[in-house]
Amino acid sequence: MGSHGSAVAVPPGRLAVPSPPRPPDLLRRMTTPLRRTPGRFTAILAGVVVLGLLTGVVAFVGVRQRADLVRGVTARSGELAVAAQSLYRALSDADATAASAFLSNGLEPPALRDRYQRDLADAASALTVVSAAISDDSRGAAAVARITARLPVYSGLVETARTYNRQGLPLGVAYLQEASGLMRDELLPAAQELYGTASTELDEARDRAAGFPWVAVLLAVLTLAALVLTQVHLTRRTNRLLNVGLLVGTGATILLVAWLTGSALVAAGNLRDSRDEGSAQVNLLAEARIAGLQARADEALTLVARGNGTAFEENYGVVMEQLAGADGSGGLLARAREAAPDDTTRQAVEAAIARSKEWSAAHRNVRTLDDSGEYAKAVAATVGTGEQTTAAIFNQFDEALALAITHNGDRFEREAVSAGRALTGVDIGIVGLSLVLLVGAAVGMQRRIVEYR
Repeated sequence: MGSHGSAVAVPPGRLAVPSPPRPPDLLRRMTTPLRRTPGRFTAILAGVVVLGLLTGVVAFVGVRQRADLVRGVTARSGELAVAAQSLYRALSDADATAASAFLSNGLEPPALRDRYQRDLADAASALTVVSAAISDDSRGAAAVARITARLPVYSGLVETARTYNRQGLPLGVAYLQEASGLMRDELLPAAQELYGTASTELDEARDRAAGFPWVAVLLAVLTLAALVLTQVHLTRRTNRLLNVGLLVGTGATILLVAWLTGSALVAAGNLRDSRDEGSAQVNLLAEARIAGLQARADEALTLVARGNGTAFEENYGVVMEQLAGADGSGGLLARAREAAPDDTTRQAVEAAIARSKEWSAAHRNVRTLDDSGEYAKAVAATVGTGEQTTAAIFNQFDEALALAITHNGDRFEREAVSAGRALTGVDIGIVGLSLVLLVGAAVGMQRRIVEYR
């Protein structure tokens, strides 16, 4: 047969198998809808919705967390710092009061006895608050344990000293000096460590609460940019200048960014003021007040030692120089006056400075009497009932600083509360604006998508 009419020969025993089709182009199938206008619009809408949802969720969670941190500044960290300061002051005052009461050479004045008992009660109450607020693995746990263990020992030594003192036995002096040594060597350093820990925790909590919501604001700005670019793209494709839905969504996003940023800045400003015009001043004033209490204890212990109190008198001089400077116009009190945020604080500090100068002059008179052998008159000039005794002047000094501390503590609380108010309702507003953003974007884009179908 001729070659034109012949068929392709298939070997016997084998079937003809058609060639397999080419594998489908998956990428082409996936991207085909995006080549058409409705598909592109749908993808743009999905991107805007995802950004809007992320912005709303991150902003909402961030505001809630920040509000909790602000509440923690006043409810936990602030309360802990106040309790630690109260503990430090109560222990210092107990030491000074016990020494002053011992000068009676018998049954101490009821007012001093009541003050000492009140100091111990205040210390126990503050220690309870601090113990509840500090975890076992925190920096202040060891200090709390030391104070809890040694405070009963201190009070026991003081009671033993009182017993011997009422009996007129000189052994009481040794017990009182041992008690004061325990207070100064163990209790007060532990209280100071605890106060420092509480103050540091307050500063750290305040810094966390004042943090700026960078992630949420960045997402909101990206969402705003996406909405603007979407409207530009729609204008070019459809020749329509305005899209009401997208305009509403854009407006909601602008309001969200402004509200989120503004509330964060206002809250941070309030927290900064709570430090600069509140807790920082309280710390400085409390340091001055405690220095005064330590000087008062040294003054009394110098007399209690009856000629053997040189070390106490030297320590008195050191502490007073820290408190008011060598000339009575410097030291911690001068720093507090310079840092005073208002007239009330400044006037209270100036009153304390004036009393410290009077106290120094009265103390020199006490030392003159004691050094000249007039011990009874020196004691009377120290703990007597006159207005010019060192006890009376010291009480006025202490009251002035207490007034300033209370005033600035109130300023701290007001500013911290104002920071919380700045965040009130922001979380609800974010939810509402996020919904407006999403609905506006969906409605605006959906209308354009329908036009192409």
